[in-house]
Amino acid sequence: MAHLDEEEQREVLNRLARIEGQVRGLGRMVEEDKYCVDILTQISAITKALDAVGLKILDGHVHGCVRDAMVGGGKEAEAKTAELMEAVERFARMR
Repeated sequence: MAHLDEEEQREVLNRLARIEGQVRGLGRMVEEDKYCVDILTQISAITKALDAVGLKILDGHVHGCVRDAMVGGGKEAEAKTAELMEAVERFARMR
């Protein structure tokens, strides 16, 4: 569960809808045989937009799930710390 309040969730969903539109536009660009550099520029913009959404979700995870586990301590805190590091590593590998 992403720890986002209603406004943050709405913002993320709006961003994802915009990204979805960008991806559809990218498909049209390919179908219409647009200039390669223009397509690559659009891919870069989509990637950056997805990165921003990912960081927002990661922030919610750290300030929600991980924080809550740290307050409780014990094995749950250790597990959430390991999970967080795995998520950060996965996110960083995408770069």
